[in-house]
Amino acid sequence: MVTAAGQLSATTVMMLPVMLFIEQPWSLPLPGGVTWGAVLSLALVCTAVAYVIYFRILASAGATNLLLVTFLIPVTAILLGALILDERLGAIEIAGMVLIAGGLAAIDGRPLRLLRRRRAAGAT
Repeated sequence: MVTAAGQLSATTVMMLPVMLFIEQPWSLPLPGGVTWGAVLSLALVCTAVAYVIYFRILASAGATNLLLVTFLIPVTAILLGALILDERLGAIEIAGMVLIAGGLAAIDGRPLRLLRRRRAAGAT
């Protein structure tokens, strides 16, 4: 929790001068309640809670297993785009997802262990 809070706080402090210089929020109209609610939900749910979950998984599963999940980000984005935005799923997207699944299976090693067990069982 301390690491996640420190990381988010530090990046907020670092980005504040950049945001003030580029966006110049004093020159923009004041946003409404819906906009503030959306920003707060993005900050709290999509960022803060995600960091807490990330660091808890890191502590329990380890860095290697946690990094394997990052391979699923493009797959999730493509599937959400197809389901929610009605984007077209083409052969290239499907081939990419198959390659990612194959890469994850190769890194994980479970399919190879299963194949070795079947060969060993068949040989005896």
